[in-house]
Amino acid sequence: MALPVFLAAPFVEGFATGAGLIIAIGAQNAFVLSKALRRQYPIMVATLCALADAALITLGVGGAGLLISQSPIVSQIAAWGGAAFLLWYGLLAARRALHPGHLETTARHGGAQTLWDVALATLAITLLNPHVYLDTLVLLGAIGGRYAEDGRPWFGLGAASASFVWFFGLALGGRWLAPLFERPAAWRLLEAFVCLVMWAVAASLIKDALSGL
Repeated sequence: MALPVFLAAPFVEGFATGAGLIIAIGAQNAFVLSKALRRQYPIMVATLCALADAALITLGVGGAGLLISQSPIVSQIAAWGGAAFLLWYGLLAARRALHPGHLETTARHGGAQTLWDVALATLAITLLNPHVYLDTLVLLGAIGGRYAEDGRPWFGLGAASASFVWFFGLALGGRWLAPLFERPAAWRLLEAFVCLVMWAVAASLIKDALSGL
């Protein structure tokens, strides 16, 4: 059944805005694609990322984003903690890029990481990245807050739907690229790409943290 016009508008805007924020080269997307190519529980990874986004979007549209953005201490802790984690994860990717033989084995056999290893890494790359909070809590929260109370849930649902579509698209689409990554050279490029993305995001976080001192 079609939504009423006054409810369809916030849903469409929420979906478009959410898609515009997440469909970009970032630490989380690089991580999801990497796990999909390695066949390391990609559906679970996509599910955790999408559910985390949905929860944060709900909080943001509900008004929590404004409270967080007004706390300099919380902003500093989030920025430095997120930068430290991304620098560490980028270093791991750089080390893997120097050992393509190991990467080739991982691609074929699914890797030595357990489900819990991948789950914890997924939660860390999501929840320790302040950019996720900026996009979901602050930006989407501020935009969704412009609607009346009956329109805000539909805006949040639209934004959350965009996250589910995107992350599951990465998780499932990565399998089509698997034959390409049977070659060690392709794994080198992927890991180098992941490393550069992680370090670029970390650098931007450090810059923002220093500017806020």
